[in-house]
Amino acid sequence: MQNEKSLGKAWLEAARPRTLPASLSPVLLACALAYRDGVFQWIPALLCVGVALLAQIASNFANDYFDFKKGADGADRLGPERAVAQGWITPKAMLIGTFVTLGLSCLMGCGLLFYGGWWLIGVGLAIALCVLAYSAGPFPLAYNGLGDVCVVLFYGVVPVCFTYYVQALSFSLLAFLLSLAVGFLSANILIVNNYRDYAQDRAAGKRTTIVLFGRRFGRVAYFVNGLIALLLVFPLLLAAPLWLTALFGLFFVLFVATWQEMRKREGRALNATLGHTARNVFLFSLLVSLLLCL
Repeated sequence: MQNEKSLGKAWLEAARPRTLPASLSPVLLACALAYRDGVFQWIPALLCVGVALLAQIASNFANDYFDFKKGADGADRLGPERAVAQGWITPKAMLIGTFVTLGLSCLMGCGLLFYGGWWLIGVGLAIALCVLAYSAGPFPLAYNGLGDVCVVLFYGVVPVCFTYYVQALSFSLLAFLLSLAVGFLSANILIVNNYRDYAQDRAAGKRTTIVLFGRRFGRVAYFVNGLIALLLVFPLLLAAPLWLTALFGLFFVLFVATWQEMRKREGRALNATLGHTARNVFLFSLLVSLLLCL
């Protein structure tokens, strides 16, 4: 019940701080590319960090609320505890928290209009709609096999390309390719989550790609996504120093080890694999950013 956990700690856990590196990774990549191209600007970069973090937290709050309302977070939940389902935060408070946090993200995004132009309002609206439509509305994306597409777009393509744009005032083919790399790698976070929750999601009518195509599909998709990410940055490695190429080799070993965890573990044991997958996304972004800045 609510008195079993302090309200501040309940909100902190509902924000899911362990997921936040996934929203920072694409912004970091874009800023590194902007630095390499001589167009890096501190203020729009920091604004993009704020927009990404607040949108991620708003999305986490929204998932907490709407998954509870749809019955996807029951007593048999295998993932980390959810604030509304556990009674730490009331549904009404969580819904208000979702819109307040999303509003703050939009407010911070308004600052980017001075750098990229008024047409970016459309991009902001798309982000806000995705935050809500992911698990709410008449056609919730996560419940209809489109969660993976959303991750590639909004944890890859959109943040990388537009973080770069508000600094350079132009788009870049390399930014797009890097956005796909981090987007596909980030999709693995969702794959592990849905792989773990296969039985519960199927019972709740949540048609994730794992429910639609099976757990074997999830195992294959996880590995393929990692290969795609590495292949997309491979041309950059051809001119990289040997020590940095070796670090990417170590990253691949780490990635394969995490994939093997996913193949061998079940139930709550996959929560650790979920954390390792998020770690891999951030490490990949750090390595690519280092590669770009050399």
